[in-house]
Amino acid sequence: MGRPPQHDIDSLLDTAARLVIDAGPRSVTMSAVARAAGAPSGSVYHRFPSRPALLAALWLRALDRFHAGFLHTFGDEPPLDIARAAARQVVAWCRANPHDAAILLYNAADFEEAEWPAQAREHLRRGNRSVARAIRDLAAGMGCDSAADQELVRIAVVDVPYSVVRRYYRSGKRIPRYAEDLAEESAVALLRDRNGRLT
Repeated sequence: MGRPPQHDIDSLLDTAARLVIDAGPRSVTMSAVARAAGAPSGSVYHRFPSRPALLAALWLRALDRFHAGFLHTFGDEPPLDIARAAARQVVAWCRANPHDAAILLYNAADFEEAEWPAQAREHLRRGNRSVARAIRDLAAGMGCDSAADQELVRIAVVDVPYSVVRRYYRSGKRIPRYAEDLAEESAVALLRDRNGRLT
């Protein structure tokens, strides 16, 4: 049985993630990843045919990991309980996965989304549609189908928790466990008793 490759896809993406954390997405070049990983440039090009492909893989790996946990919270519980769990999950996941979270605090455009391979752009669209569908279903479960109500649910269970996370990242502080409580309480405050409908 042969040895696993020393510079596999995940190890190279881990190196790229550290570059993002240190100096932002623009610091991620093929040569910079090879140099930081102690790998031949050919090893990077063998796994990622271009810089846009590397950036896409880095972003999508983080996004897929986030979506796996986030969408798992959308079960059969009462809608407000789902919203509580989803808001908590955003913060809990970011605390447990700081490197991936640091990537997702940027936008896909910061990772040059427009230059990604077509398959990667479609992957991103599918992931975003899954979250949009889950949020739409959650709003519908609360008896609210308008675009404004769907937007409110997104703000409550995604945008506000991310703003909590972003504040800690920007200040260089670790995310405390009570931040999950704050995200949950904020979601409930936004969603409960909205004109007597979101309950």
